[in-house]
Amino acid sequence: MKSHFLALVLVLVASPAIVIFLEGRYNILKKIGAVLMCYGVGLVIGNLGVLPEGSAKYQDLVTQITIPLSLPLILFSMDIKGWFKNAGSAFVSLLIGILSVLIVIFIGFWIFSDKIENIWQVSGMLVGIYTGGTPNMAAIKSALGVSQELYILTHTYEVSLGAVYLIFVLSIGQRVLLWFLPAYKSPKNKTIDVGKLELDEIEEFESYDNFFKKDTFVPLLGAFSLSVAILGVSYGISFLFPPEFRTAAIILFITSFGIAFSFVPKIKNIKKTFQLGMYFILIFSITVASMADVSKLANISFSLFYYVGLAMFGSHFLHIVIARFFKIDADTVLISGSALICSPPFVPVVAGALKNREIIFTGLVVGIAGYAIGNYLGVAVAYILK
Repeated sequence: MKSHFLALVLVLVASPAIVIFLEGRYNILKKIGAVLMCYGVGLVIGNLGVLPEGSAKYQDLVTQITIPLSLPLILFSMDIKGWFKNAGSAFVSLLIGILSVLIVIFIGFWIFSDKIENIWQVSGMLVGIYTGGTPNMAAIKSALGVSQELYILTHTYEVSLGAVYLIFVLSIGQRVLLWFLPAYKSPKNKTIDVGKLELDEIEEFESYDNFFKKDTFVPLLGAFSLSVAILGVSYGISFLFPPEFRTAAIILFITSFGIAFSFVPKIKNIKKTFQLGMYFILIFSITVASMADVSKLANISFSLFYYVGLAMFGSHFLHIVIARFFKIDADTVLISGSALICSPPFVPVVAGALKNREIIFTGLVVGIAGYAIGNYLGVAVAYILK
């Protein structure tokens, strides 16, 4: 039987590589996205009846270790110190965006508190995904002990509504916002120093090219070892807290250590740490989907759907309203909202649609800062509402 479980783990670990390969070859799959495809693969694997009996404990183990290992790797590459020095309106827009998300989440909790089971967990996950993205949502899922079905259902609604949001932003979003907000003005007599943040290099965030080259792979093994060590230390520290808070403590300490090590140049400059971290996210996505019961997902929760929609579109609308008082331009609001709602990899896409390369820096500042603080906010909001 052990060979069956070994085969199961190998399938879960290797499947994202196949997804990434296919995504790189076919544009339509790239538009769907690797995360969503991995959910689909996981749902098929889990509901075909091919998994060996007793595999649940191994699947659960994979979900428990992938997120804690991914977070430091994602955070290692973040130039947080440099962004704090250079970001101007980005932080104003970031604060407005986060404030908007929090206000709408609390309003939604008040509206749907008696209609959605474990809504405090949903609220925490929505704060996480609308300040950082899927890695934060997955981390908060682990920290709060959210059920597989509730996680998959929430994220499925989020992805579906997110597609509608992106269509708006990439098509008429700029023209609509210009009715209410001023147009973007390039800084006079100076250019924004985006340095390494050119479009082609930002796209490297998603590229696995040259991943196994010696000068890339060997340092990556060191970064992975450090991530394992961070997990071990965080696990040890968690025993200083009551049992019900230990999982949350582990996630928050891992996030803190990941941010701290991003200030170490030798670690920050290791190539492909972000991609390796996202690979663990893909493994998590396939595994958690393989544990979901499709028959339960078939029962559509309209209240949950409305709550997710309110969080996404309501927060962006409020962001626009507040930005009007601060006289923030339309492009900055759009790129900030997209970075928060859709995560940093979408920043170049949105900037290209807006025909404004200068706002790439702002979008990444907002998105990466969201990665860094999303876990803290999500866990905090969840326990406040609980």
